[in-house]
Amino acid sequence: MPARDLIEAWAALIVLSLGTMLIATFRVERWGAFIACSVLVLAGLKARVILARYLGLAGSRFWMRSFDLAIGLFLALSFALYLFGFGR
Repeated sequence: MPARDLIEAWAALIVLSLGTMLIATFRVERWGAFIACSVLVLAGLKARVILARYLGLAGSRFWMRSFDLAIGLFLALSFALYLFGFGR
């Protein structure tokens, strides 16, 4: 893998991590579901960057779609459990 691709992936992970950090610092009760959803979406994007760039799955459409489905289902289940836990 070219060094440029690794640097771009690393930069994307830094930006996504900073976004997660900024979103997670908000402590507004009525925005709790939005904050949780945003953090989970950013976690999914980070997982996708890692799978596509570092593990080299970007070249395999089957594996990327399979992992996208698995990660999407996991994140949706996590969000549903969050909402269930707060009675919304």
